[in-house]
Amino acid sequence: MPDLWSDLVSCLDLSVTPAGDAADARFEGRNLRLAYSRVFGGQLLGQFVRAAAAGVPDKSVKSVHAVFVREGRTDEPIHYRLHRHHTGRSFATVSLVAEQSRGVVATASVSLHTEEDGPHRQTLAAAPALLSAEHKVEWDLLPWETRAAGDLDDLGTAAPEFEFWMRTPEVDPALAPALAAYATDLTLIGTALLPLEGYAQSGNGTAFVSAVTSHTLWFHRRFRTDEWLLLRQHSPLLAQARAYGRGDILTEDGTLVASYAQEAMVRIPQE
Repeated sequence: MPDLWSDLVSCLDLSVTPAGDAADARFEGRNLRLAYSRVFGGQLLGQFVRAAAAGVPDKSVKSVHAVFVREGRTDEPIHYRLHRHHTGRSFATVSLVAEQSRGVVATASVSLHTEEDGPHRQTLAAAPALLSAEHKVEWDLLPWETRAAGDLDDLGTAAPEFEFWMRTPEVDPALAPALAAYATDLTLIGTALLPLEGYAQSGNGTAFVSAVTSHTLWFHRRFRTDEWLLLRQHSPLLAQARAYGRGDILTEDGTLVASYAQEAMVRIPQE
């Protein structure tokens, strides 16, 4: 199996394919070479960001709202159809459809914006000090430095709040939005389960069944992922077999650079 970091960067390099009817542009993205057959949703989010940026190269991705339709399979590439609904002087709006031979895997609505000057204001709790190296954690799907004080695999009970620090290897800043999108898909379900005794993120497929249904990101400012970022998140609701969570991404000095939210199906057997 190849190194996951280089494999991920390669997956974010989409190839252009001939556009057909009902598409302004088409792209193909290959899948991460993982040990299981389902496409990781973070890969789709990252590729949506990259496809939108390629489709409107004179603007930056401002927001992405993705809906996951069905499980993607790793044994065939993902084909992306992009349609430009509007391209103005300041804003652009595109839609994307991710497909495989079985049908649509996911869709996304993406807004892009030309960078403008204006007033700056930020109101949120300050970022804590960067955790020391003794708080290093390793998650199979994040191929970079990660530190956290909490434990999403703890089967006890805790408030549905979790934060972790991350820093990728040195990488082209143009990949930062896609890499951040990839990272935000991993831990919100685990955060929602923290108050439930006996359940933890690692129990998916055994103690419970989960799948992300929709995911949204907003990019507020430029940032780099090869500098430390804090992902601070909480889940205010778990109801009707669905979990909802949201989070912010801050730089080490506390600057808010992105925000995200997610809804997921979480089916826990009832006794």
